[in-house]
Amino acid sequence: MAIQHVLAVAPVADLGAALPWYERLFGRAPDNRPMESLAEWRAADTGWVQVWVDPERAGTALLNMAVDDLPAHVAALGERGLAPEEIQEVNKGVRLSAVTDPDGNRITLIGGFRPVY
Repeated sequence: MAIQHVLAVAPVADLGAALPWYERLFGRAPDNRPMESLAEWRAADTGWVQVWVDPERAGTALLNMAVDDLPAHVAALGERGLAPEEIQEVNKGVRLSAVTDPDGNRITLIGGFRPVY
């Protein structure tokens, strides 16, 4: 089995209310709207974030996204009206900053991520 794409899903109660927040998170409109209850952003070459209407599961997602320049991404989120947490040093040069969407889904940006240890 060869996995070609990974899609992370953030369930929300109301897509109309969630869309502006996620547009600020990604700095752009969704890349795809395949159906009325779904918006998708291509976050990496083979990785997508889907924001999906599912009121029963809304606010339960934990999304982790490794970024190239954590301080720059955190600053950009602040400039777009979001409130990311302070950057935390965690271990072996890895740093984290999280932001929570209006439903309670937690998106953590990771700096210093190493795909090979």
